[in-house]
Order: sequence, then C-alpha cells, then structure tokens
Amino acid sequence: MRREDTAKLGVNQEALKLVRILCSQPDEYGVKISKTSLGATQIDAGINASGGYLAGIMITEICLGGLGKASLGSMKIGEMILPAVSVYTDHPAVSTLGSQLAGWRVKTDDYMAVASGPARALALKPKSIYREIDYKDESSEAVIVLETSKMPPDEAVSLITETCKVSPKDLYIILVPTSSVAGFTQIAGRTAETGIHKLAGLGFDPKLIKNAWSCAPILPIHPDFVESMGRSNDAILYGGAAYYNVYCEDDKILEEIVPKAVSSSSEQYGRPFSEIFREAGMDFYRIDPGLFAPAQIIVNNLKTGRTFTAGEINHKVLKRSIGL
Repeated sequence: MRREDTAKLGVNQEALKLVRILCSQPDEYGVKISKTSLGATQIDAGINASGGYLAGIMITEICLGGLGKASLGSMKIGEMILPAVSVYTDHPAVSTLGSQLAGWRVKTDDYMAVASGPARALALKPKSIYREIDYKDESSEAVIVLETSKMPPDEAVSLITETCKVSPKDLYIILVPTSSVAGFTQIAGRTAETGIHKLAGLGFDPKLIKNAWSCAPILPIHPDFVESMGRSNDAILYGGAAYYNVYCEDDKILEEIVPKAVSSSSEQYGRPFSEIFREAGMDFYRIDPGLFAPAQIIVNNLKTGRTFTAGEINHKVLKRSIGL
C-alpha cells in the first residue's frame, strides 16, 4: 500500500481556516481576541474568557492542524452519563504527532507553557518526531496552542516567532488553561494522539497508521491545578478508547506491541493520576512514560483483516478521580 504523500499537507494553513472562524465569532465561542505589544494575535479561551465546549472542540481541530474532526457526544461511566469527545482523522501521523502532540516547552526566565499545534511543524519540536514521520511544514504564518493560565510575556512571543521564523503579526496564539471546560475538552481530544505516540515509542512506524478514531470523557472540572491535571489525564488513561486502521505486513508485530500500548501495561496503573503526580513530587519525569496511553486500544490490520485489542475502560478509577 502506498504511503501517504505528506508534502501537500500544510498544517498551519489548514488550521488558520479554523482560527479565522474563531476570531470572527468570539462571542459564539466564548473567547477574547487581543494583540500582544509585539503584534501577535492572542485568543484567550479560558483565562479571562468563558471558553466552553464549542471553543474546546474548535481548539482540538486546530491542534490537529485542520486535518481531523472533533465532536461532542456522551459516554457512560458506571451509572453516570458524561460528555465525551470523539476525534477522527485520515492523516494520523501528521495531524497527531506532527501537530497535536504537546511536544514543545516554551520557556523563558519567568514563564513556561506546554505548546502544541501546527507551529511545532515549523519549529520542528522535537526534531526526532519529524524525522520519524518525514514531515515539516512551510508557512509564513503560525498557529500555536499554549496550555497555560497566564498571558505569555514578550520574551515568550519572541521565542516562538524566532524559532518558527515568522513575523509576530503572523503569529496566532491560543491560550487555554488546564482548569477550564475548553481545556478539559481539548485534552480529552488527545486520546488518539496519545496512543499513536505510545505505538511509535514501541517501534511501530506511525506512517503505517491510515486512520484513527478515539473517544474519551470530559470529567468534571476542578479549580485546583493538581486535581485538574489528574482528572484530565485520567480521562485518557482510564476512560479513553482509540481505534486504528493500520497496514502491517506481519501480524506478529501487532500481537507483541498492542498489549504494551495501553495504560494498564504500566506498573503505576490503577490509581488516580493526581495521587501518582503528588507522589512523584509533581515531576512528570518521575512518572513511568508507559502510563501515558489510552485505557483501551483496538487495531485493525488492513493487510490481513485481523483485529487486535488490549485494555479496558476503568470505571472504578474514574469514579475515584472525581471523588465518588
């Protein structure tokens, strides 16, 4: 099967189509538009703005570089019915690893934010990912999503523009706090990406993934940062399901790696993430990287027709996560 020609996929230009909709209808999406002193466009989706589900869904699609779709649905957790995000894409490697992955720490002396979105494909953050998927974008305009509760200072804006090689007036910064409805929504929308990143880490070529779909609940929001961090991660680790169509020559490869590609393969699995995070001194680098995976993965091999599955939705831990 011929591999996807990624050269024609411009994630920044595709995402800008959605950004312009967001900017033209700020009241509908509950966002506030402003300019930084350097001239970059800021879109506040939860710091001083209300944000919400509509903004969260749009930001999810922007993070995917305009190459995927997101929708709001529902998921049953025990006896509860919670809102949930479904995401699907026919360009999995580029839209998730090449754009959506939160793979860039924008850090200055007094500011730090985790960055995702299509601007990464200009900055090539991290370079190893772009070598693996054989992709880079070329655009005079850039779109970046910062998971933060603070407006970025000029130093951070300059860092982004210089790294992406764009003018400040051509930079669009979307700001979304973790502890917000839009924040929880766009994080739940990262389930497919989390699974693809895990599969790639296990040695599976992400370019062989032809289609991806995922669903994860939007858990109740908590104002405390650590609790919000915990619940937003639990939505994926214990409530997220991902489905992939792949083209793999050897079923034995899938037999070996699929069981390792779910969160339950980690020794730290089984407790709410907030507990694990606090125990690790709130240091992500002290947490087993293997934990960061969907609760369940289903893989359909288009070459042989076989289906491989591992993991399950963990209702018990999800209830503990939200204090039930």
